Amino acid sequence: MISLDNVSIKYGDLTVVRPLSLEIGQGEFFTLLGPSGCGKTTMLRAIAGFVPVAGGRIEIAGKDVTHVPAEKRDVGIVFQNYALFPHMSVRENVAFGLKVARRSRAEIGREVDRILDVVGIAAQHDKKPAALSGGQQQRVAIARSLVMGTEVLLFDEPLSNLDAQIRDDMRREIKALQRELGFTAVFVTHDQEEALSMSDRLLVFNAGQVEQIGTARELYETPDTPFVCRFVGSANRIGPRLAQRLGLDPGAEAYLRPEHLRIAPAGAADALSATVRDVDYVGPITRLYLDLDGEPLQAQCFSGPAVSDLAPGQTVRLSLDRDRINLFAAAA
Repeated sequence: MISLDNVSIKYGDLTVVRPLSLEIGQGEFFTLLGPSGCGKTTMLRAIAGFVPVAGGRIEIAGKDVTHVPAEKRDVGIVFQNYALFPHMSVRENVAFGLKVARRSRAEIGREVDRILDVVGIAAQHDKKPAALSGGQQQRVAIARSLVMGTEVLLFDEPLSNLDAQIRDDMRREIKALQRELGFTAVFVTHDQEEALSMSDRLLVFNAGQVEQIGTARELYETPDTPFVCRFVGSANRIGPRLAQRLGLDPGAEAYLRPEHLRIAPAGAADALSATVRDVDYVGPITRLYLDLDGEPLQAQCFSGPAVSDLAPGQTVRLSLDRDRINLFAAAA
């Protein structure tokens, strides 16, 4: 559905996206993930036609759109604030693009009725955006794009301004709607949990460069680079003292996820002794901040008296999953 062939983007002499090749399939939910300033939003805007490319080729649905203006590309865009017209009703917002395209009144009425029913907001057709919930506003924004016949929707961090609970609800709303309607989604976010929970595949950007493309499990469990390991989820970098005790290559970078460290049962062989520096109880899990031979570690355990009642200064015995250590060769 979307093909990027060796696409690069520059602002003057500054390269903001290095040459990138990528295929996004029909009906796929694909996420561009990375920290602020990494190039993910710039890449989304290049797909939309708002940012020119310095080199390479962009195809959408088999058509070369590299130099096609934004208004002539068959894509819809859902912005962070949804960009709804506050003085218009739901129906008027959804019909706006069709009116601009000079469709007949009969066609506009027919298509608006159809799409409002499809996205489940027909009952709110006469309401203004201010009278809608965040989820309903999101559906209006999606309907406004889909009514134009587009099969590609680009999402520019649409959930970043929402409270945590609403954001969680909206993740499920968007993914369920995308799955039901079958449109291709390209989603930009810096939120790792958001990306992991919603995406069929993800691309991790760092300083304009692709670090890895893969499924959520591939990125989390088998990261290709130290950056992906650190950025996607939490990871302990194993210090030189612990690396030596574990017999690891001293020249390699070694990482271990906090959930792969746990309190060892009494009498466990090869357990490691550590000092508790701090305890964060967050409901179902408890995070332990530890000191092991002067090196910091974080463990994440299921909450229970044996873990949650620990206090700074106490000594604990730890076991770890050696086969879950991620090793990366030292940079040349």
